[in-house]
Amino acid sequence: MKIIHTFVVLAYKESDKLEECIKSVLNQKYKSEVVIATSTPNKFISDIAKKYNLKIIKNPNPGKGIGADFDFASNCVNSKLVTIAHQDDIYDFDYSDQVVKYYNKYKDSTIIFTDYYEIKGNDKVFSNKNLKIKRLLLFPLKFHKISSFRFIKRCCGRLGCAICCPAVTFVQGNVPKSKFDSNFKCDVDWYAWEKLSNYKGRFIFINKKLMGHRISEESTTTKIINEGIRTKEDFEMFKKFWPLSVAKFINKFYIKSEKNNSEI
Repeated sequence: MKIIHTFVVLAYKESDKLEECIKSVLNQKYKSEVVIATSTPNKFISDIAKKYNLKIIKNPNPGKGIGADFDFASNCVNSKLVTIAHQDDIYDFDYSDQVVKYYNKYKDSTIIFTDYYEIKGNDKVFSNKNLKIKRLLLFPLKFHKISSFRFIKRCCGRLGCAICCPAVTFVQGNVPKSKFDSNFKCDVDWYAWEKLSNYKGRFIFINKKLMGHRISEESTTTKIINEGIRTKEDFEMFKKFWPLSVAKFINKFYIKSEKNNSEI
């Protein structure tokens, strides 16, 4: 069987969650390729790579921001489908199998992504206010026959970023090499989905919770929120979808959500 899907595990410094992530992407029903990409090569990452016999791909131009790291990770392999696996997250047994099945049905897709649950400490959280709102925003994308229409694709971004970045698989031939913007630190993924919504092709939403996204006080998102950067970036994103006055009105509600490290 030809392997058309690759997990690119994006490793940063020394994360005690990296090995758990690697175990999850190796333990898939569909046997995807797995590689490690990093802008911070070190002995810790090398030792884990050796343990699991994985190739390390080093970023030749590190230090250019989160968006540049994401673009590097998405472009460093040649497979048709690429998932950037964030080192703190985990993937369920059926994740890649479902992605490949939906790709074979909808080859005009630009991105294929699943629903997800949150991981807080040792607990898996399958439903809360934040997740319910995101699933409501994603409702139009459940209908795959209309998921190529620009208006439908943009529903997931008009009131916030409803797509979980590590749940996304890129269909490489249908998306540009430059998808992210390093001028953004928090909303770098939201920017990418807005950009891709303007390209021809479907956003395929698999309505199954097939991966876990870790929420922690040490996360990059939490630090950015505490620095007040997210408020400014949210406003920039809302302006891409709404007139200025409406964008200002919506953004006021998002300032309150920052207290909970929300990504509505």
